[in-house]
Amino acid sequence: MPASGAPLRSGKRGRVGVIDIGSNSVRLVVYDALSRAPVPLLNEKVLCGLGRRLGETRKLNPEGVESALAHLQRFVALARAIGVRRLDALATAAVRDAEDGPAFAAEVRRRTGVAVKILSGEAEGRLSALGVIAGIPDASGVVGDLGGGSVELVPIRRGRAHRGATLPIGPFRLAELVGDERKLAAEIERQVERLDWLRHRRSDTFYAVGGAWRALARIHMEQSHYPIHVIQSYTLPRRDAEDFLGLVARLSRRSLEQISAVSRKRLEVVPVAAEILRRIVATMEPKRIVFSALGLREGHIYELLPERERRQDPLLVACAAAARSNPRFGAGNGEIDAWLSSIYPRPDPHRRLRYAASLLGDVSWAEHPDYRAEQAFRTALYMPAAGLGHGERAFLAVALHARYGGSESAIRDMVSRLMDDEMLADARRTGLALRLAYTISGGVPRLLRRASLVLERGDLVLRVPGRGPLQDGEAVERRLAALARALGVDARIRALPARTGGRRR
Repeated sequence: MPASGAPLRSGKRGRVGVIDIGSNSVRLVVYDALSRAPVPLLNEKVLCGLGRRLGETRKLNPEGVESALAHLQRFVALARAIGVRRLDALATAAVRDAEDGPAFAAEVRRRTGVAVKILSGEAEGRLSALGVIAGIPDASGVVGDLGGGSVELVPIRRGRAHRGATLPIGPFRLAELVGDERKLAAEIERQVERLDWLRHRRSDTFYAVGGAWRALARIHMEQSHYPIHVIQSYTLPRRDAEDFLGLVARLSRRSLEQISAVSRKRLEVVPVAAEILRRIVATMEPKRIVFSALGLREGHIYELLPERERRQDPLLVACAAAARSNPRFGAGNGEIDAWLSSIYPRPDPHRRLRYAASLLGDVSWAEHPDYRAEQAFRTALYMPAAGLGHGERAFLAVALHARYGGSESAIRDMVSRLMDDEMLADARRTGLALRLAYTISGGVPRLLRRASLVLERGDLVLRVPGRGPLQDGEAVERRLAALARALGVDARIRALPARTGGRRR
């Protein structure tokens, strides 16, 4: 079920790289292709602090400039060695606002041959919003991207980014107020209160983007013993977020070092980042905060795509690519999902997840037999794919675990905080259905044309032509019975006249 009828295979255009020159960090990411589900081949970051003391001096931090120039030369050399066909360098608030920002950009070009595009605040916000949309296609609410020098706030609705605002309240801009909680809070509140639309929008969701806010998500995961450390789509209800942010904002760096594995350089800005987010949330009053690992760089990639590819489902594109990367007898094109479709409910709330599971159904064929279920579970749970929440990750993981014969008891504790019992049961039913399909076909989807699976008069019926080998195998009977029990029905095998064939007419 490709989204909007678009094919799951994106056109290869060669490797593409993005250099993100921020107020605090400089990062290079090289992707395998310009596509709807680009795979990072290289992701390297250095915290240079270009924007440190920018508010006082109006110039870039000299030590940061020296570090950034050295690392940018290395990044460009790496990108060329890797064979990047397109390399874009994007600079944000620090370079945009510093008096010597244009001179820095010119020096980068002189040393590396790569032109630096200095983004306006509006452009920076738009790309960050598009990054959120790239990872959460149905996102609606407000995107906030916190950098070292500013925060961009952009309303989004139904896959579209609207005009937002840039506020000069990045941690580096507020550094001189650190230590005076009253003045710090007052300045953040003064800036945020300027945005009447933010106060009156009352959107359900605030999407948090940026390294410092991702660090907050990591700290919360660590302290709450969350079962998976996946930033993308990590969600906090507003009340929980307010309590947590208020606590972190008051903690000293020494206290943070004792409770968190976040890098020391990043911890310098975490309390201020917590206070900024706390004030925005207090003004906007969203129901939830959703953290996005995708932002400006991914938004830039997304904006370069043709509109038809933007409409593709990033999860399904990623799953199809994973299936093609290591096929056993050739990756299928949805045949298994189509063969099983008659036993799924209508309407089906988990339709796209079942399709994704069917694409990944043979993902662990090359693993050691004793560990296939475990490996498939972890592959799905931690896969670097966009377009799914944590409960949906758990659905895929449970389905693939069951497809390889894993027992529910082995993974229940792991997923119990990510999904409810009914979703867990539905995921296992999907996995058992896939297990039956792979047993019948031996991993060759076209062999399923010789049989059909239907729910008929309260029974799960496997219909096969004549008396052939498909229904005689003990494994087929056992796995048909297991699926029937999970569906709460009885199992039967019906032999049809050979001339009729196995397909339903």
